[in-house]
Amino acid sequence: MNSHHAHGDDERHHEHHGHEAGHGEHASHDATVAAPQTETHDAHTAHGGHEGHDKHAGHDPEAFRRKFWLSLILTVPIILTSDMIMDWFGYTLDFPGIGFVGPVLGTFVFLYGGWPFLEGAYREVRDRAPGMMLLIATAITVAFGASLATAFGAFDLDFWWELAALVTIMLLGHWQEMKAIGQAQGALAALAALLPDEAERVGSDGAIETVSVADLSLGDLVLVRSGSRVPADGEIAEGEAELDESMITGESRPVPRGPGEKVVAGTVATDSAIRVKVTAIGEDTALAGIQRLVSQAQESRGRAQVLADRFAAALFYIAMAVAVLTFALWSAFGTVPEAVVRTVTVLVIACPHALGLAIPLVIAISTAVSAKAGILVKDRLAIERMRTVDAVLFDKTGTLTKGEHTVAGVSGTAGADRDEVLHLAAAVESDSEHPLARAIVAHHGHAHGGANAVASDFKSRTGRGVEATVDGRRLAVGGPALLAELDAEIPDDLLDEVQTWSGRGATVLYLIALGEAPKILGAIALEDEVRSEARQAIADLRAAGVQKIAMITGDAKAVAEAVAADLGFVEGRDEVFAEVLPADKDKAVAALQAQGLRVAMVGDGVNDAPALARADVGIAIGAGTDVAIESAGVVLASSDPRGVTGVIRLSKASYRKMIENLAWAAGYNVVAIPLAAGVLAWAGFTLSPAIGAVLMSASTIVVALNAQLLRRVKLTPTR
Repeated sequence: MNSHHAHGDDERHHEHHGHEAGHGEHASHDATVAAPQTETHDAHTAHGGHEGHDKHAGHDPEAFRRKFWLSLILTVPIILTSDMIMDWFGYTLDFPGIGFVGPVLGTFVFLYGGWPFLEGAYREVRDRAPGMMLLIATAITVAFGASLATAFGAFDLDFWWELAALVTIMLLGHWQEMKAIGQAQGALAALAALLPDEAERVGSDGAIETVSVADLSLGDLVLVRSGSRVPADGEIAEGEAELDESMITGESRPVPRGPGEKVVAGTVATDSAIRVKVTAIGEDTALAGIQRLVSQAQESRGRAQVLADRFAAALFYIAMAVAVLTFALWSAFGTVPEAVVRTVTVLVIACPHALGLAIPLVIAISTAVSAKAGILVKDRLAIERMRTVDAVLFDKTGTLTKGEHTVAGVSGTAGADRDEVLHLAAAVESDSEHPLARAIVAHHGHAHGGANAVASDFKSRTGRGVEATVDGRRLAVGGPALLAELDAEIPDDLLDEVQTWSGRGATVLYLIALGEAPKILGAIALEDEVRSEARQAIADLRAAGVQKIAMITGDAKAVAEAVAADLGFVEGRDEVFAEVLPADKDKAVAALQAQGLRVAMVGDGVNDAPALARADVGIAIGAGTDVAIESAGVVLASSDPRGVTGVIRLSKASYRKMIENLAWAAGYNVVAIPLAAGVLAWAGFTLSPAIGAVLMSASTIVVALNAQLLRRVKLTPTR
């Protein structure tokens, strides 16, 4: 692989070196500062509800899936052999042992399928934070106890089919809910995957041995071949190469590095081999610092209970109070057996079938609907938060831009027109694999049907440019470093245009005729191309009511400001953060949040991961890295930034459906619990457990149908 160009100004590169040297320091400092806050937050938010049970062993989506399907299989025969169901539908089943189907299978469903709820209820009681788990556990325990007592002849309260159906429906709800949860440790695993497993260590005698990266020590000399990743932070001892640091710094251009300069673990030597002296290993590397930032941000993100948990806590107290009052009044003014029937009916009916599905169904359907529109929802709270976002912070490279350089301008001197400059430059670059070279060759191919002049005697000048012979002329293409080496001055008729290009942050390469007096024939400007959809994305967000649009990048200030101007940023309202390093991206999000803004971060690179995790909503561009995708709550699979507005629409629609479902579920309980308690018994109307079960099913169906209306929401970008 041949590549070459020195680009950007030296001052900016030196500035980057200085920042890179401090990565470990910044990260360590952040870890120290953030840790106490995280501890306090965790202590404050520990509870036994949905958030609490998520982290316990066995309580993962796969475990709930297995429990649901087995419980469903066992629930079918329990329902089919229930006397109540047979009476309702007018059929009869009779076979030896039919009376044991309900008690035997029902007990298994209670202990196996209901265990997560019983365990969750224990934690809620222990933490004095009653919620959905305790409410569900109370209902299934009362139903189990009453049914078991009935099996032994103590009562006439057969709840086996209701118990099995209740457990199965609750397992379905929790399984669907937990499928929508991302934010696992996948981000950290993806970060670790950026480091090679092995390194080539150079011995004191010059011999090269392959060792595990874990076996490297400070001061070791390692060989990094062309196309390979740097295994540990260090400084170049021998050789020169251009390094792709975009995964770490966000800088879209390969950066030339030479002896004595810093290199970061995980970056790629694009053109030639270098030898690196290891200066940091393990937890002290810049990549480890990013890992800490991601981990801290994930741990400290809000873990507020969903609305259903808060309502369930109130419903638990209401149900218990009504049950106690029901038993007391029916015992005093009726009979004890009737009091038991009424009390059990209250506690079983209070179980939130509809309430338990209100939120999970909305989440599951909104996830499916959004996936069809290229929006992958990974965090169950991300959709709820998105409707309240005040500021959207975009990473530039790969998000608002394509992350690939294209030819933005060509200019020739008096002796060469533009077409000739492009034609000759493409010929010289034709044998190079450098990204800038490929951009010039591709542009020439589009403009002239791919016909390049024939070049010979190709030679790479690492970090400066390339040269070749074209039509008998020795030509070179390179940046400012090549001009300095050749002592060539930019002609007056090119100067104004070159200054204009440089002023907006473009990379400028020069076509030079070599000889005793090198002569510049022309110049070519290359820029990171702005996505055609990005301007519409900004306009759509403004129309959706977003207060502030911000852009953050590791690129130079001139580059960032040129892109912002192209996108229509409003000075004084919108913000541009340039030459920003990973820790600063994380801090930028925190600073915006400190202003009282709810921030959505949109990015695609490793350096975006901490900011994506820290933001109220992290949105990853799907074409980005695994790390960014794992750190985000939402992924735009289409890489279209206009999808951010679709996420806002989905958020508002989902929240509306959640509120409607909770209102319906609450309304059912408000009506059903008093009727179950017998408030209309004086008028000859009481609610039997069987009718209560029908009402529960009807309420669940209404909630499910209402959630289905989410499929009508249009999430596709405006064309």
